[in-house]
Amino acid sequence: MTQVTQSQRGILMSDAALKHVLQLREKQGQDLCLRVGVRGGGCSGMSYTMNFEDPTHIRPDDEVYDYEGFKVVCDPKSMLYLYGLLLDYSDALIGGGFQFTNPNADQTCGCGKSFSA
Repeated sequence: MTQVTQSQRGILMSDAALKHVLQLREKQGQDLCLRVGVRGGGCSGMSYTMNFEDPTHIRPDDEVYDYEGFKVVCDPKSMLYLYGLLLDYSDALIGGGFQFTNPNADQTCGCGKSFSA
């Protein structure tokens, strides 16, 4: 796991995750924020979601975390399951990609993209 950028946030991002997300956003050619959430489904009952979206879609009840000018957004319902989540990134050939470390998860699927709470 790489170093965490800020420690007093509901959703934490490692330096590696922030760097990779910023690179992906740059390829989009727009000033976008990252919406993180959960939805029903997946191997363990709930799946993580991550999508870029226009900052004008941020709702008044969303939690918004600023990382050096980049906004990470989460709806209040998802935040119940994600508070304290660490989003990390690895470029390893095996097991690489975004990794979710969720202190609220009772069980995590082997794929690492779904959980139960």
